[in-house]
Amino acid sequence: MSERDVFEYAVLRVVPRVERGECFNAGVLVYCRAKSFVAARIHLDERKLLALDPGADVVGVRAALRAVEGVCHGGDGAGQAAGDDAGRRFRWLIAPRSTVVQPGVVHSGLTRDPEAEVERLLDVLVR
Repeated sequence: MSERDVFEYAVLRVVPRVERGECFNAGVLVYCRAKSFVAARIHLDERKLLALDPGADVVGVRAALRAVEGVCHGGDGAGQAAGDDAGRRFRWLIAPRSTVVQPGVVHSGLTRDPEAEVERLLDVLVR
């Protein structure tokens, strides 16, 4: 039996009208220090978005979610975080903010495969 590693995760929430506080899950962030792994997967339900705010900027929300994925990948797509290690990028992404895309509470678990964990959490918590 292979060893399992600790991982941390947070749900990405879309809050179309911050002043109302209504939100829905649109992605997950996963970080595994032992593997220097950080990744995000998104699934934007446009019907939910437009139900909460018929005037929502769908293209803008999708771009904000893609930007989270870019920071996870690092390199040129990460902007100012380009040179940061996986842990710093994860910590920057989970910092509280008052924007349309917000991170939820950080949770932890054990996994043998962080990449598979991203997909499992997306299925369980978002889709």
